Amino acid sequence: MDRYIYHFLTQLTIIIHLLFILFVIVGGFFANKNKWIRLFHICSLVWAVYAEISPGIICPLTTLENYFGHRAGLSTYKEDFITHYLVPVIYQENISNNVQLLLTGLVILINGIAYWLYFKARKGIAESLK
Repeated sequence: MDRYIYHFLTQLTIIIHLLFILFVIVGGFFANKNKWIRLFHICSLVWAVYAEISPGIICPLTTLENYFGHRAGLSTYKEDFITHYLVPVIYQENISNNVQLLLTGLVILINGIAYWLYFKARKGIAESLK
C-alpha cells in the first residue's frame, strides 16, 4: 500500500514541478492581479534562473520527486527536471549548455515583456487620473 502512496506523491510532485515551471515562464503576465503574486513570481523567477545557470544546483522539487520515486520503486534521476522530463520531449537529445542558456534568456525575455506591459499599463492609468 505504501508503494501506491509514494507513486501518487511522485506524480503529484511532478505536476507541481511542471506548474511551477509554467508559473516562472508566464507568471509575469499575472503580476497585475496582486502584489503577493508579483512578489512570489519574482522570487520564483530569480530561483529558477539561478538554478538553471548554476552547475550542480538541484531543485528541491527534484530531490522530493527522487525521494518519493525511490520509495515507490521507480527509477530516479540526477539531472534537473527540465533536462530529465522536458528536453527529451522538445529536443529528443541531451541539451547543450548554450541551448540551456538560450532557454533561460527566453524565459527572462518573456517575463521582461510581461513586466514592461504591467508597468506601462500602470503608468497609463496614473496619467489618465491626472
